[in-house]
Amino acid sequence: MRYILIGLSICLGIQFASAQTYEAGLMLGGVNFVGDVGSSSFMKTEDYLSQDKVSYGVILKWNRSPRHAFRFSILRANTFGNDLRSDEPRRFNRRYSFESSITELSVGLELNFFEWDLHALKRPLITPYLYTGPTYFFTNDFFVENGELVEGNSISNFAIPLVIGIKGALSKHWILALEFGARYTFTDNLDGSAQDEINSQTIYPTFGNSNMNDWYMFSGLTLTYTFGRKPCYCNF
Repeated sequence: MRYILIGLSICLGIQFASAQTYEAGLMLGGVNFVGDVGSSSFMKTEDYLSQDKVSYGVILKWNRSPRHAFRFSILRANTFGNDLRSDEPRRFNRRYSFESSITELSVGLELNFFEWDLHALKRPLITPYLYTGPTYFFTNDFFVENGELVEGNSISNFAIPLVIGIKGALSKHWILALEFGARYTFTDNLDGSAQDEINSQTIYPTFGNSNMNDWYMFSGLTLTYTFGRKPCYCNF
C-alpha cells in the first residue's frame, strides 16, 4: 500500500506540474558592496558599472497565481570595495581595498502588483513586483595584515534579500525584467572589518562600525522563457 500511495503521489505531482506555467532564464548586471570599506552609497550608478562587478546567474519561476510566483535563483556576484572611491576622508586616506566573488542561492516568493497572466490576450503585459526569501551565500573572508586586506578562508552565511523590479512580456514566451535588490547579510566580515568572527588564534585588527552588518546589492536585467500549459491556479 505504501508503494501504491507513493506512485499515486508521483503521478498526481507530474500531472499537477504539467498544468502550470514556468519561466527559466538568465540574470545579468552589476553588484555593489556596502560595508566598512569603499563607497558607502547604495545608489551611485558608477558603483555598479565597473567591469570588475559584472555578475550573472540563472533564475527559475513557477507562476503559482496571477499575483505570486515561487522563485529560485543562483547568482555569481563579483564585487569589490576600494577606499579611494569613498567620499569619506577617513576611508580615502586609509586606502583599504578588496575584491570578492559571492555565490548566492535564493528561494522565495515573488509578489506582483498587478495581475500577471502569461496566457491572457491583453497586451502589453507589465507589472512591478517584490521578491524576498531565504538566501544562502558562499564567499571568502578577509583580514588586515601589514596594512592591507588579505583574502582568507572560504565562508558561508545567510542573507535577506529585499528586491523590487518591473517586468514585461516581450512576446508570448519571452519576459524581460529590470530589478534592484539589496541583500542584508548576517556577517560584518565580508570586508575584513570584524575579525572577532574568524576562528583563529591570531588576533587581527578590527575597524569600522561594528553595529552594522555588510550589504551587497544586485542591479540588472533578467530574461526568461516561459513554458507550460495554461495554469489551473489554486488558492495558495
